Amino acid sequence: MNQPGGPIRFTLTPGFSMARTRRSLEATLEGYRKDGRSVALVPTMGYLHEGHLSLVDTARRHADAVVLSIFVNPLQFAPGEDLERYPRDLERDAELAMDRGANLVFAPSEGEMFPTGRPRIQVDPGELAKRLCGQARPHHFQGVATIVAKLFGLVRPDVAVFGRKDYQQALLIRTMVADLDLGVAVQVAPIMREPDGLAMSSRNAYLGEGEREAAAEIFQALSSADRVFRHGERNAESLRSRVHRHLDETPLLDPEYVELVDPQSLAPLQEAREGAVLAVAVQCGRARLIDNVVLGSPVSDPRLGETDVEPAG
Repeated sequence: MNQPGGPIRFTLTPGFSMARTRRSLEATLEGYRKDGRSVALVPTMGYLHEGHLSLVDTARRHADAVVLSIFVNPLQFAPGEDLERYPRDLERDAELAMDRGANLVFAPSEGEMFPTGRPRIQVDPGELAKRLCGQARPHHFQGVATIVAKLFGLVRPDVAVFGRKDYQQALLIRTMVADLDLGVAVQVAPIMREPDGLAMSSRNAYLGEGEREAAAEIFQALSSADRVFRHGERNAESLRSRVHRHLDETPLLDPEYVELVDPQSLAPLQEAREGAVLAVAVQCGRARLIDNVVLGSPVSDPRLGETDVEPAG
């Protein structure tokens, strides 16, 4: 698989650029600003899929130029996690981003991103990072917040776009921007799904054939709980149990958590209400998969993603 720094073997279209260094990034951004163009940032770890590319679509609606970053961030991986085997293919990613309408792909090496070593000062994400995924990955969101803050400093975007599949991440970034007055408008785009409902994720590449079939049951479990909510069920434990039972009865799925939480604080709820977030993390083979539904929100064809329901805050 291609790493940052390797040759690009396709023809760049006019208006599209690749930046591997801070200097080339800044030179391209300076050109945008001289032309009076607003800039949107789509931060990714690469191995792009339709979910990432839908973020480019959203970014294009909110800014004149779209920067898509590709950086597998070592700060958000704990020892023993999948940093080394995380899928990478820079040439493929750059071509997909270009074809979708991104103007610039910024794909730095670790040395370029951290020229003086890993940051001595990092962002403390606070209480939001201690819930849901933060319980099993206590340092994950510190790494996420730190690298996003660093990308904001390098790109200085007007707008940044994140996906709702990572609801906790999107809420945390939006809260960081508000609390630290970073001056970036954060847009949150809908979840994109496969035809059977599985939320699109780079880690889906880890799934074997039987695991891939089992993983589709995650969305089915969430949808089942949302349906009974729409029919009047308001007991949070009943909804959680319904999802847990579905996952427990599906071979190859090992649920890490099933939680119904407040959309702003992520605190657990005893009573369900419209707009509450039903979130899960599930281990399926080598893949740790996350997903969520916002109770009562309109759901369209799963291939197209839900309607725009953004993290509050």
